[in-house]
Amino acid sequence: MSTNSPTPVNITLHAASRVFEIEYDDGRSFKLPFEFMRVHSPSAEVRGHGPGQGTLQVGKREVTITEVLPIGHYAVQPVFSDGHTSGIYSWDYLYELGGNQSRLWNEYLEQLEAAGASREPATTPVAAPGTPGCGHRG
Repeated sequence: MSTNSPTPVNITLHAASRVFEIEYDDGRSFKLPFEFMRVHSPSAEVRGHGPGQGTLQVGKREVTITEVLPIGHYAVQPVFSDGHTSGIYSWDYLYELGGNQSRLWNEYLEQLEAAGASREPATTPVAAPGTPGCGHRG
């Protein structure tokens, strides 16, 4: 983080609307949907270890942030409801996400479409009673 980087003055989690709001000392503020943050996680699990090695995140529409852990004086580590915990979001990275939100979101939607993938979580079929493996004994 450079010495001239904006720093947060307020962070608010809006659980009902699933939005992470961050206000910076330069007067800018961003409302980042949890899904947007999850699919743009800076973790190696999502981004890979080099150019072109990222993994397209699918089915994350309903993801929530259950906790936000402080990382020193430079970042936060959200705990997502899908178990993802390895992304450390620096103040600079969150500022970059906010400033480029529209472009990044549109690129993500284009990638999903090209892959024939969806933002919707996968659904697990419910077995009928008496079906092997459903826990009921006939």
